[in-house]
Amino acid sequence: MKNFANKIIVITGAGSGMGRAYALEFARLGARLALNDYDPVGLAETVQLLESSAAPAVFSQAFDVGNREAMNAFAAAVQHELGNAHVIINNAGIGGGGQPVWAMSDNDYERTLQINFFGVVYGTRAFLPQLLANGEGAIVNVSSVFGLVGTPNSSDYCAAKFAVRGFSESLMVELEESPISVHLVHPGGINTNIAKGTPNGEEFTRKYLKTDPADVAREVIQCIRSGKQRIVLGHQSTQLWLASWALSLERRNRMLYRMLKSMLDPRQYDLVRRPTAESARPGTDNNEAAR
Repeated sequence: MKNFANKIIVITGAGSGMGRAYALEFARLGARLALNDYDPVGLAETVQLLESSAAPAVFSQAFDVGNREAMNAFAAAVQHELGNAHVIINNAGIGGGGQPVWAMSDNDYERTLQINFFGVVYGTRAFLPQLLANGEGAIVNVSSVFGLVGTPNSSDYCAAKFAVRGFSESLMVELEESPISVHLVHPGGINTNIAKGTPNGEEFTRKYLKTDPADVAREVIQCIRSGKQRIVLGHQSTQLWLASWALSLERRNRMLYRMLKSMLDPRQYDLVRRPTAESARPGTDNNEAAR
């Protein structure tokens, strides 16, 4: 797909960050927009920003992408209000529980997977029939560099983003002979609010989230035009992509642990840390030695 004027572009998570950037960039190209976000206030702010844009139409609904019935109802509403979608960008996501495996609850895993993985599945399946009916279209699924490597305190997030990768790569093969292109985005450190409310979220944002979301949106649009399927971009994304295939798993894990160790709560990791020779001596209090 080369031209987006008057095409219907569906964007989830459009209330801030990359989702808002996608909306603004496609609006400049004259696309009609169907927007979603869980946060009605953020979504309304995006719609207001679009009022003076070149977008000929903007339709929005606030709901949880992890709710299958709500996603299917949104797809039906988009079709009724605007027509069949041409592009679906499954961008909505949350940051996850931000704790090591042994400190997270089952609810943390279920919530993160429901939004970050099943939200992508539901969005793809709800709008794919409309893309096929148009005889052209693109599906953009947003994974992460944490869908390339596993990082500490992110097992729920990484699991969901690895799942998005597997789902999308399988779909690419299934649609190989169709007029629908599938694009998988692995953003690195993008300046969004994804880490807001998580442990050490402010420090993580300051240290790693540096790339302007608009840069991502423009690159994704170019990749839809060119047909490029894997998109790895953003602060430190190249480093992590290279580490995902160029390093042994053992070396990669050591690198990631050193990189992120300063943001890990030592009290949580004392529970699993191997005893040192000093702390293992008979009569030594391991907890005291760890302190």
